[in-house]
Amino acid sequence: MNFQTEIETLIRARYPILYVISSEEMRVQHLVMEIAKKRQKKVFEWSYSTGIVPAGTSIQSQKHRNAATKDPLLALDQVIEQVEPAIFIFKDFHPFLTKNNFAVTRKLKEIALHLKNSFKTIILVSPVQEIPTELEKEITMLNHPLPTRDDLSELLDKIIEDVKQFKQVKIDLDEAGRERLLQAALGLTLGEAENVFAKIIVKEERLSGDDVNEVFAEKQQIIRKSGLLEYYATSESFTNVGGMTVLKEWLDKRAIAFTKEARAFGLPAPKGILMLGVQGCGKSLCAKAVSNLWRLPLLRFDMGRMFGSLVGSSEENVRRAIAVAESVAPAILWVDEIDKAFAGSQGSGATDGGTTARVFGTFLTWLSEKTAPVFVVATANDISQLPPELMRKGRLDEIFFVDLPSGNERLEIFRIHITKRGREVAQFDLPALAEASTNFSGAEIEEAINSALYDAFYTHAELTTPHILTALAETVPLAKTMDEQINRLRSWAEGRARNASVPRNKAGAETMRRMEL
Repeated sequence: MNFQTEIETLIRARYPILYVISSEEMRVQHLVMEIAKKRQKKVFEWSYSTGIVPAGTSIQSQKHRNAATKDPLLALDQVIEQVEPAIFIFKDFHPFLTKNNFAVTRKLKEIALHLKNSFKTIILVSPVQEIPTELEKEITMLNHPLPTRDDLSELLDKIIEDVKQFKQVKIDLDEAGRERLLQAALGLTLGEAENVFAKIIVKEERLSGDDVNEVFAEKQQIIRKSGLLEYYATSESFTNVGGMTVLKEWLDKRAIAFTKEARAFGLPAPKGILMLGVQGCGKSLCAKAVSNLWRLPLLRFDMGRMFGSLVGSSEENVRRAIAVAESVAPAILWVDEIDKAFAGSQGSGATDGGTTARVFGTFLTWLSEKTAPVFVVATANDISQLPPELMRKGRLDEIFFVDLPSGNERLEIFRIHITKRGREVAQFDLPALAEASTNFSGAEIEEAINSALYDAFYTHAELTTPHILTALAETVPLAKTMDEQINRLRSWAEGRARNASVPRNKAGAETMRRMEL
């Protein structure tokens, strides 16, 4: 059942008070007016600035203003006095439903009983949910969905038609470009989408599928206002990630999972992955690169921002952060070092009154039940701190183990970092560098190159292979200082997680006996 059918059904069933949570009150009003026209009912709207006026009255029009009904109690009296079938839309009524407004609460409760025997309905439209306990049984909650792809497509057609009169504006939208633009705009309200399309046209004097970054900038505004998530504008790509061929292939196959063709094929949106492994081996870099590969905004979920001092505020913060992520979907939610974020959730009752456990439970429930296309990328270093509930299939699509880079991968990492620093790779002995950096992580290789650059610059010499070999020799890799922990991590990952670099062996491949005949 779509939203319009649902609200019409409730009006016909004489539900007295409907509470619609939405920031798009004009969209809700137009929808209600369509229903009222069909049901032959009048529509009135109320706001604190105008009082009760016929729905659709322009803000400039003074003759229809009813100053007396600005008072919410007098406005509710007007609802009772109305004899003909009607729908009353009350905009931003939530401040009058707080604990201290007992007179308004009581009046609404009495009106609810009256409305059940009439052809009148009250619809409260607000972006904030505020329902007093006394009205819980009288009010029916509805969440107004954000515009669909079809709604945005209709808006885009209208804007293209409007700008045809301006000859200098070039519309360069093929089918693929249009799909990219609409995909990026999903999660915006119609007003926000209209603003960002107009901004692109004014700024660039064109509109094309390559303007998705402007759309992401609009989503960044939504995320900033929430204050709970961090928007990452990243330029990292998988060309800067050495090795991890299995992980790259897995992600590449799912790059088109959010398209219209994928939905038509019956593909569900991917849920997420957990990258588990040694520090400094590129897990966070991969999270940033996924954003670039899939052309989706990257949101960082910082657990430290979630915890508040008031009882219940931490769980509410998590729910709000999730709601913001879903509101800008499709998007990527990056939960960095999830093992530290939820460490101690098992014994949370004795340490923090169970707050961490409740926060973790809220997050897990969302992972299992989410329908919005929010792809979760979680990273972890210490499996002993990970609650077993997180590993259950259905919450995440796959668990990848990121090990220390192999010889060939180290060679590729050297090539990437040397090229990044404007040097010719042919001037360096990459096999010797790869051999000298056994058991080094990607971060340690990068730091060795930076250290070698400092040494070369100090002696007024150009960077050479010996500079890097010296820096490598002076570095004690983490693999030596944390040998036991890394071996324990490898033992745990064997059979429990996919290796990000090495494909799985086919069944029976290891047990095959080779004979000479």
